[in-house]
Amino acid sequence: MPTQPLANLFRPEVLSMSAYHVADASNFIKLDAMENPYSWPEDIQDRWLETLKTCPINRYPDPTGRSLCASLRRSNAIPDHAELLLGNGSDEIIQILLMALAGDATVLAPEPGFVMYKQIARSLGLNYVGVPLTAEFELDLPAMLQAIDQQRPSVIFIAYPNNPTGNLFNAEAVKTIIAATPGLVIVDEAYAPFADCSFVGELGHYPNLLVMRTVSKLGLAGLRLGFLAGPAELIAELDKVRLPYNINSLTQATVGFALENGDFLARQTQAIREERNVVAAALQALPGLTVYPSAANFILFRTEQVPADQVFTNLKTQGILIKNLSGQGGLLGDCLRVTIGKPDENQAFLSALTASLKTAGD
Repeated sequence: MPTQPLANLFRPEVLSMSAYHVADASNFIKLDAMENPYSWPEDIQDRWLETLKTCPINRYPDPTGRSLCASLRRSNAIPDHAELLLGNGSDEIIQILLMALAGDATVLAPEPGFVMYKQIARSLGLNYVGVPLTAEFELDLPAMLQAIDQQRPSVIFIAYPNNPTGNLFNAEAVKTIIAATPGLVIVDEAYAPFADCSFVGELGHYPNLLVMRTVSKLGLAGLRLGFLAGPAELIAELDKVRLPYNINSLTQATVGFALENGDFLARQTQAIREERNVVAAALQALPGLTVYPSAANFILFRTEQVPADQVFTNLKTQGILIKNLSGQGGLLGDCLRVTIGKPDENQAFLSALTASLKTAGD
């Protein structure tokens, strides 16, 4: 232990925080982390391993990932005028953005939203402001505009579709927010593979708009790669904060290979979207649940007659792990979130959930 009290070593906001917790998923059907449940076809794996034989792991990786950026541009339809910044997952992109801000900067986001906006902002000692969504999990545009006018935020994060609610916000409302914001607006499109809407086409129409994406939800979560697209002058400043060689050679080679041979990923994404419809319909048929619309690879639902904590525990005893959001309180009271898995996993979840609701109701 250090000789000085912890209070003298660490900032108060760090001492008051809790570490990000990841549940142990051993021996569970894992439906809690918005992952693609499908592995790669064997022939794709064989070709991928062949490419890795020539990966020069004795050398530092390409610091800017030029080849990978070209693949990302093609696969995500990024306009030529936009520049890219690569990060070790979206989390590092968020951290780079917030580290570049002035020390008294305000960060604003709708809530509930992606927890890392708040977590990273507070860990850096920035002023974080959350603006509640409506009871239907829609943007409260008057409240957002009032907060922008009062707080003058340096950065606004808007997840599109939103995590953990799964819905797409009204696009015109988002555009109004972008136009009214004196600082940057980051539209976080982590779940773009499962939605039919995007702000990538708006890049260049607003000088303060950047779009953030990740390959994690596409099926490459273990590689930890996110990227930010936006005006060249903004990306150039953020690149000064990025640590050198932050994207390792194996990640660059593997993501590039996957994107250039991505037909199998598109088929998997389509299968997940189809299963999302099946699971949503089955949930809506169960009594005592409110099921929210989703454009992502997960579904949020509220238990109206049985406490969510009890349902969550009952599911775990049956070998099913989903995400319990009820502890966050507020709009997420008695809410649970289930990731869309393979058909057999989804059926196991639905059977276990049906049994849990019936047992609790008896």
